[in-house]
Formats: sequence, structure tokens, C-alpha cells
Amino acid sequence: MTIDLSDYEKGEKFEGDYDAALKAAQERVSRVQAAYISQGRRAILVFEGWDAAGKGGAIGRLTSELDPRYFEVWPISAPTQAEKERHFLWRFWTKLPGAGDIAIFDRSWYGRVLVERVEGFATDAEWKRGFDEINEFEAQQKDSGTVIAKLFLHITQEEQDKRLIDRLDHPWKRWKTGKEDFRNRARRADYLAAMHDMFKQTNTRWAPWKVIDANSKKAARIAVMMHVADRLEAAVKMDPPEIDPEVLALAKDALGYAPKAEN
Repeated sequence: MTIDLSDYEKGEKFEGDYDAALKAAQERVSRVQAAYISQGRRAILVFEGWDAAGKGGAIGRLTSELDPRYFEVWPISAPTQAEKERHFLWRFWTKLPGAGDIAIFDRSWYGRVLVERVEGFATDAEWKRGFDEINEFEAQQKDSGTVIAKLFLHITQEEQDKRLIDRLDHPWKRWKTGKEDFRNRARRADYLAAMHDMFKQTNTRWAPWKVIDANSKKAARIAVMMHVADRLEAAVKMDPPEIDPEVLALAKDALGYAPKAEN
């Protein structure tokens, strides 16, 4: 199915008790993480979207109740010289999750077919070949048992401009906005064309895209967590893990512990 970003511009506000919904969503995601840890599963979360679309805020809420030992957030910026000298996927292979881990990419390998394409950092042959390379890379992760959730946070030009101004007005958030934000803003039409091709070429059955209408930050954060939970829960047993028999025996001897009867 073709993805049209104009379908995700309503900016509808979150209805209901946001704080309660946020807490419930965070608890749900933490249970998903516990299932992945206890069952030795692994997952990759990919966040793409416009500058100031709220990726960092969504990731912050998503991870706030997670065990930090079992997830890693990878903020992806321009490749180093050593990375440029290798295949563009090399630097991502080194960041893939192990058993029980979740790897979160704040921007990702999709830079090859977005910023590197639009800004001329990759040749036409390189970014065109990138679609197949990315699909094969993600298929390899899926085939090895890794679950992939890909989210794109979309905002309108009007909303982006408002947020850029708000950042500049905030003394402790000004650092988030740099020259590249305005470089990218000036080429929005080119980025929209690149995004259209990206969705068309990489919205696969093993790693589908989920577009989030991020024009309302609160609604977007809840939507992000619900999608991540849905995607990850579908690939794992969500029954609570049993107590290790040896641990149970130790608890009985040391604490006089007896398991409570389940309702």
C-alpha cells in the first residue's frame, strides 16, 4: 500500500487523561521488555522523521520505565571518515542488539536514501542501490529472529516552523537547532520526493513502516508506544516468566517464601 504523508496531518489532540495513558503505555512497554529479556529475544526500533518532529521526546517517554541494561539508544549523525571508507551499513552492524536487548536508532541507515540522496553525499548509483541493500539487511535481521519496528514521525511545514522558533526562544533548547535544520527545510520538496520513494521501496512485509501524525506531541507519543508494544508483543509470548526452581528453593530456605496462589 502506498504511503501518502498528507494523510497524517490532522494533528488531532490527545483525548482523555494523558498522564494516565502515558503511565499505562510505559508499563505495557516495560512488560514487553521483560518478556524479551526473559526469553532472550531482540528487537530494533527505527525512528525517522522531520527535524523537530519529536523523535527524541517520543524515545524519552518510551524508554523512561525500561531497564537501562537491556536497551541502547543510538543517535545517528554524519558518518566519520573511518565509516565513510566502509560500506554504509558497516557502522550499523556494530550496533545491532544481542539476546534480550532492544536497539533504538534515532535516525538510521535510511540516511542513505534520504539526506545522502538529497544533499548529494551519495551518488545516484549508491542511493538507488541502497533500497535493495536496506531491504536485504532488514530481512537478515528478521530471519535471525530480530523484530523490527520502523516509525516515521511526520509534521507539516507550519508545525515545524513553530517548533524551530520555540527552540530558538528557549535558552536550554537552542542547541537542538543548527544550520542543517534550515538546509533541510529549504529542500522540503526534495525530501518529500525521497520519502515517497523510500516508503514505496522499503515498506516490506517483514519490516513495514508506521507513519505517526506528530503534529500533536502528546498524541504522537502515545501512538508511538502503542505501535511499538503491538509490534513487539506480536512476536513473543506475553505470559509472565516462571520463577527459576533453584531460585525458588533458595528463597524458601532464606526467606520462608511460598508463591502466592494465582487468581
